[in-house]
Amino acid sequence: MNGLRKYMVIAGLLLAVYLGMQYFKPKPIDWRPTYLKEDKIPYGTYILYQRIHDLFPNAKVEVQKKAVYNTLKENAGALGSSYLMIASEISIDKLDYEQLVKYMQKGNQVFIAASRIKGVLLDTLRTSLSNSVYFRNGKKYAVNFLNPVLKRDIDYYFDKGICEQYFNKIDTARATVLSTRQGKEANFIRYDFGKGALYLLPNPELFSNYNLLREDGSEYASKALSYLPKTNRVIWDEYFTRPDAAAKSPLRVLFKYDQLRWAYYIALFSLIAFVLFEIKRRQRIIPVISQPKNTSVEFAETIGRVYYQQRNNKDIAEKKINYWLEYLRSKYRLRTVNINEEFKETLISRTGATAETIEALFVELQYLNGGYLISDQDLIRLNKLIEQFYKQDQ
Repeated sequence: MNGLRKYMVIAGLLLAVYLGMQYFKPKPIDWRPTYLKEDKIPYGTYILYQRIHDLFPNAKVEVQKKAVYNTLKENAGALGSSYLMIASEISIDKLDYEQLVKYMQKGNQVFIAASRIKGVLLDTLRTSLSNSVYFRNGKKYAVNFLNPVLKRDIDYYFDKGICEQYFNKIDTARATVLSTRQGKEANFIRYDFGKGALYLLPNPELFSNYNLLREDGSEYASKALSYLPKTNRVIWDEYFTRPDAAAKSPLRVLFKYDQLRWAYYIALFSLIAFVLFEIKRRQRIIPVISQPKNTSVEFAETIGRVYYQQRNNKDIAEKKINYWLEYLRSKYRLRTVNINEEFKETLISRTGATAETIEALFVELQYLNGGYLISDQDLIRLNKLIEQFYKQDQ
């Protein structure tokens, strides 16, 4: 026992050490590109959201989680505001784009930083992005502004695959290149719409916590956002980083079209009508269960009729005697091999039956062993003697 206890103590100590190491070991860094304003992970935007007033001192920051069309429709009368979208992926449909154009033509600014831009936006602007975002190699790229006021003598360099994405096609007649990668590939462009403008940047990592903690990163991000004029209102879009649950509901598609909406109503009303008509209780016929019968007597009578029809009284007598002898063996531990005078005296002395009953019973045994034909009366007499023995031996 002492040896087993020693091994158990050692095992317990090792387990405690392992659990302690697991508990105190550094947590792995979460590199997910969430771009959420409350996330302090490398690719969150906690720092940018907290320091946004450094760039727009008197601006009111309004967080929106609705779709682009709904957000701009509610702010149709806004003037001189800036709309920021920073996400891994955005999708602009035709209605969103039309509302964006109306919003910018009134003198508002739209700033989009996303690695993947889906929908009609890029096609309408005759612009396309490279596919390097799908196979990042981690290489460092030289990035710099074209504006002499913002351009730095030494290019900006970013690691962790930042700035791998760029515009491989732009409409040179409309687009203004604001920053390039490797001195030739556009990575920050502007489209003018009336009194406002649209700014596109395919590298949202430039505004993440990881990049803003670096001197080059914070400087480049602040210069990029400095293109937005001073404003008293900034709309911070979270629709593509934290979509509204209702907007993503499948019912939104059903209620968008009249045909689908009425089909949904008809199916719903039909289901309710079906439930109301089928709610009545349906009871099956309860079968009559007969009371169980005691068939032991019937079984005995059947066996008796079989033996009676065969008229083999000798066989019945032998079975009765064998059963009686088994009773003597099990109760008194007597040997029943020799049925003689000594066995008879033993029965008289050890059992509760009278000597007359035992004497008469032995007479019947001798008659049976003599090979005589046993009549019904003989069989009945033998049965009565054996039953009388059982009663007296109680």
